Amino acid sequence: MAASTRWIVLAALAAGIASAGALNGAASAGKSDVTIRPNVIVFETDDQTVESMRVMPNVKTLIADQGVTFDNSFVSYSLCCPSRSTFLTGQYAHNHGVWSNAAPTGGYYKLDSTNTLPVWLSRAGYQTILLGKYLNQYGTKNAREIPPGWGQWYGTPDPSTYRYRNYTINENGTLVNFGTAAGDYKTDVEAKLGVDLIARQAVDPRPFFMWVTFVAPHSGAPKDPDDPSGMSTPSPAPRHRNAFANEPLPAPPSLNEADVSDKPAGVRNRVALTPAKLRAIRENYQQRLESLLSVDEAVAKMMNELAATGKLANTYVIFTSDNGFMHGEHRIPQGKIVLYEPSIRVPLIIRGPGIPANQHRSQFVVNADLAPTIVKATGAQPGRVMDGRSIIPFAKDKLLQSGRDILLETPTYAAVRSPNWLYAEHTTGEKELYNLARDPYELNSQQNNPSLDAMKTNLANRLARLRECKGSACRRGPELSLGTRVQHRHGTRGCRSSRVLYRVGGPSSRRIATVLFYIDGHLLKRDRRRPFNVTVPKRFAKPNGSLVEAVVTLTDSRRLTLGHRIVGCAF
Repeated sequence: MAASTRWIVLAALAAGIASAGALNGAASAGKSDVTIRPNVIVFETDDQTVESMRVMPNVKTLIADQGVTFDNSFVSYSLCCPSRSTFLTGQYAHNHGVWSNAAPTGGYYKLDSTNTLPVWLSRAGYQTILLGKYLNQYGTKNAREIPPGWGQWYGTPDPSTYRYRNYTINENGTLVNFGTAAGDYKTDVEAKLGVDLIARQAVDPRPFFMWVTFVAPHSGAPKDPDDPSGMSTPSPAPRHRNAFANEPLPAPPSLNEADVSDKPAGVRNRVALTPAKLRAIRENYQQRLESLLSVDEAVAKMMNELAATGKLANTYVIFTSDNGFMHGEHRIPQGKIVLYEPSIRVPLIIRGPGIPANQHRSQFVVNADLAPTIVKATGAQPGRVMDGRSIIPFAKDKLLQSGRDILLETPTYAAVRSPNWLYAEHTTGEKELYNLARDPYELNSQQNNPSLDAMKTNLANRLARLRECKGSACRRGPELSLGTRVQHRHGTRGCRSSRVLYRVGGPSSRRIATVLFYIDGHLLKRDRRRPFNVTVPKRFAKPNGSLVEAVVTLTDSRRLTLGHRIVGCAF
């Protein structure tokens, strides 16, 4: 490389983006020139909290221990139909247009189903399979309907979706009714169907995409003898009933919060939960855990079938939930939709080709990322401008940070979630502001704290942009760049005497708090002072190239990784 004083501005996040070919799996034995496209299975529960993952040992052993767990995974709209519409489109609600579970503002018929993930995958040559719950109000006009893009359809039409017994499954246009017999428990039926569907794929030359959507731990019929009065609960399988009868209700500081005077009226006007109400919440919590045990067993059966058919090694497996759930935090006895952590945080685990095993990641991810992840992995062509991005580069590179904010939105509020801050604007004119680094349980809203006016303005501006964003604008992080300049020792020109000076700059550089410089994952320098630079001798780099990364933390808590590949000396 010739000596130069010219600064080269590099695009943010140039490092870590995997090519579609790299994600398409290994070539078949004896056919190294042929790429095998990966299969994808998504297991999705309904209303599951991150805390409840502890009762699912099979998910841990078969997925988490073999893949990557994202510890900061969120849904943008914590409600079934809007969240699932985001999964199917890769878009926030303000772009896909589904704002509720029912018409006219939401529900199955509100989403344009002719332009969704299964349609894109089908066009790419994938067998597409749906097993379980779909979108709210699906089947209310025609229970035999099969939405566009699905090659194998085993969906539950409403109104029987939220029944663990006495329900109907539309099996490729044929309605099959299930009753109250021991073998009719819905999760168990779905487990058997799932195993059978995976077995069929062993003789199908096409790669497949399978979305398995359990209703558990969502509340549903029938009522059980120990159901609390005035509170809807799930119906666990008989073999699991009372498995957690002695389990205490988690008691974070936000449980039955003593002082809610800082909250909007919708929370502020709630009365404190009585001992009787707390007992009911505890029973609901216990039954929800119990309902997840059959899900854990179902996942194990389908994972074992994947292994038995030889499909597992070339399959991306994702486990997640459509939203979280409240269990008495901030005096909210049950439900979701609210912007508080138990409602918006969800489990997210991925394993598959090239994904490291038994790892945790801290990067911010959102349910709008799932469709882009699947599109990137399969090589399908999306028919929409997606707001999210693939999480596979995050899984592979623990240092990679996007710098973006997460948008939370419903018809009644919009909020921005960053690593340390949550700022919300309600349609009532009320606002909330939480410093999550100091107040992780959101006990003290700081919207009236004058010392935080600058931060509030900063967050309000970012929220205003997100509320109208589309595509790449939804992923935009701080305006930073990584510049390079090659230098040589005086009087020399050889590779081993050259070095590269890296410097972080850009319009957002005034907000930089810290920059950590790495080469191939090894820390080179921690820099807290301008001009935020590091010099890397080329002899430090590998002859076939090394990755230099600058992990930038801003004073507003956002984190962004800038990358550049440096080629070392041959000898």
